[in-house]
Amino acid sequence: MRGVEDAALGAPMVWTFDGPFATCLADLEDALRRALVQVGTVTSLAVLIQLSLPALKQRVQAGDVVQPTWGQFLQRLSHRYGLPAAPRVRHVRTAGPLATLIVVYRS
Repeated sequence: MRGVEDAALGAPMVWTFDGPFATCLADLEDALRRALVQVGTVTSLAVLIQLSLPALKQRVQAGDVVQPTWGQFLQRLSHRYGLPAAPRVRHVRTAGPLATLIVVYRS
């Protein structure tokens, strides 16, 4: 039985984003919208956004503003795309791209 459940699990889709904060969020939202269209109707969907704290610190030091852009971004994700739950946001302390979007689904 376990093999049948595993077979229905789609491969995770992963994108990374780097650059100005607002641009990364716009690109991330566009990638999420495209992913939702690609997977179509699914029985389960999980969305994770990883934010690199070192990369975010660099953006803030370069003059990028986090608010209200971040709040507006989360509000759009919560209301526009019919997600079963708000995306989970995990802050990582490792250097890397500013944001990583991970979408996992079960058909």
